[in-house]
Amino acid sequence: MTVRLHEQGVFSWHEWAEALSTELHRPGRKVDGSDYYDCWVAALSHLVAKLSITSGPELEALVRSWQRAAEATPHGKPIVLENDPLRQD
Repeated sequence: MTVRLHEQGVFSWHEWAEALSTELHRPGRKVDGSDYYDCWVAALSHLVAKLSITSGPELEALVRSWQRAAEATPHGKPIVLENDPLRQD
């Protein structure tokens, strides 16, 4: 998603690198780097909010929707947003 947003011109790679670097240098990171994905997600979330691409509540609703979709997806199958049992499109 990050690469796609960059390719569409939503933000520059410099903006992305700066956002990710901020997260990676926050105090309290895990020494083994196992929280790298969490840093990536946090960086993208903060960048999206900073650029007013979407509102905080909309972003949180989407995160919860993906979580429900993941829980509803059979093991070994791709997780798609349409698997969220509460999603209404």
